[in-house]
Amino acid sequence: MAQVREPPWHLPPKAAKTLAARNSALLRQTHLTTLTIHAIFLLLHFLFRRPRSLTPYAIFTIPTLIIEFYFERLGRPRYNPGDNSLRSPGEDLDAPGLTEYFWDVLYWTWGCMGAVCVFGDKAWWLWVVVPLYSAWSAYTTFMGVRKGFAGMGGDAGDAAPAADSKRQKKLEKRGQRVKYR
Repeated sequence: MAQVREPPWHLPPKAAKTLAARNSALLRQTHLTTLTIHAIFLLLHFLFRRPRSLTPYAIFTIPTLIIEFYFERLGRPRYNPGDNSLRSPGEDLDAPGLTEYFWDVLYWTWGCMGAVCVFGDKAWWLWVVVPLYSAWSAYTTFMGVRKGFAGMGGDAGDAAPAADSKRQKKLEKRGQRVKYR
């Protein structure tokens, strides 16, 4: 008989059930929204023959479909086949970091598809914001890390002067200067 290994993180049963229910509801809502938006786009394309090309549609929506597949694999709860008990609640789909960025890409693509339905193919240019945001985010993260490492050099001349305490101000008022190490 194969032994089922538990993940390194183990949630209390109530928290696991809550996470599983939240993930299931979020995945259901996401899939329905995606299905609705894609159906509206394709309906407008094939019925009204307005200027909507399928090439940019495929180029810009395939990444979001891959993201949805990733969310499905990551967050879908798994149940034991015999007694239908919860085996794994799935990962938290509201987690910060890469998951949060993927949600942003998904929401932005939905917005772009809505804009394309209303304004035509030129609205796909709104999708350019995603790589620009990624570049800006990477740059600010890099600069923040670099600034953090700059203070670790040990060179006191480059460090910003510390604010004087009340005691230092009193001593300076009397004409004395105290140097702290």
